[in-house]
Amino acid sequence: MKYETIKLDEADGGVWELALSHPPANALSKQMAFELRHAVAQLTTNPSVRAVVLYGEGKVFFGGGDLVEFQSGGDATPANLHEMTSDFHGAISRMSRMNAPVIGAITGTAGGAGMSLTAAMDLVYAGEGAKFTMAYTAAGLTPDGTSSFFLSRVIGLRRATELVLTNRVLSAAEALDWGLINAVFPNDDVLTEARALAAKLAKGPIHAFGGAKKLLVEGANSSLGEAMERESFAIANQSLHPEAVEGIDAFLNKRRPQFP
Repeated sequence: MKYETIKLDEADGGVWELALSHPPANALSKQMAFELRHAVAQLTTNPSVRAVVLYGEGKVFFGGGDLVEFQSGGDATPANLHEMTSDFHGAISRMSRMNAPVIGAITGTAGGAGMSLTAAMDLVYAGEGAKFTMAYTAAGLTPDGTSSFFLSRVIGLRRATELVLTNRVLSAAEALDWGLINAVFPNDDVLTEARALAAKLAKGPIHAFGGAKKLLVEGANSSLGEAMERESFAIANQSLHPEAVEGIDAFLNKRRPQFP
């Protein structure tokens, strides 16, 4: 498929890169949402994908919904939003369930859907000049992009409520302090650092990574008993996987594992 608003490229060692490329603000349109869902579906089902770096081209990482498109939809706006959010949510759902870790590299502003995506990715690096804001209620809208699930789990309900109701803008340093992101680097170094992390993770036990991601997401919304049972089944099922066989042998023999 030829994409109009994003770019999908294979790098080295099983690392793939997904770039938001919808200038000037990388705003989420129906087309972009559809393309994101399609691209992530390809990544999810491609066994060669071992890590994904997601970043935005230009001065804005991800500027939220395309309000011009919203306004021009007229009476069809609700149907258009059902279509757009279904695709966008489908993309994020598959990111959270795919084995390969998804690493965000954020420079510029992450607003609205960009903030939601930030909370949903597995690991996030940001530039010193990055800014984060929910922005939905500022336009008289309610949040989407799975933020009602991920954001409060990442930073806590009280802080999430503050961001949603006041549209406070967080600096990169504040976002790091709140636990929204993992690290801050000079703006010019963010993508390089994210690529280095992706290359490191791509050498790891990808099947185990996928199982761990699933446990963490499902465990955030379940009883203690349910979480324990899922963990028991997951580690038992993983124990004879080639990754576990290699990892255990490498640990016992004090050598670096070479995961298949």
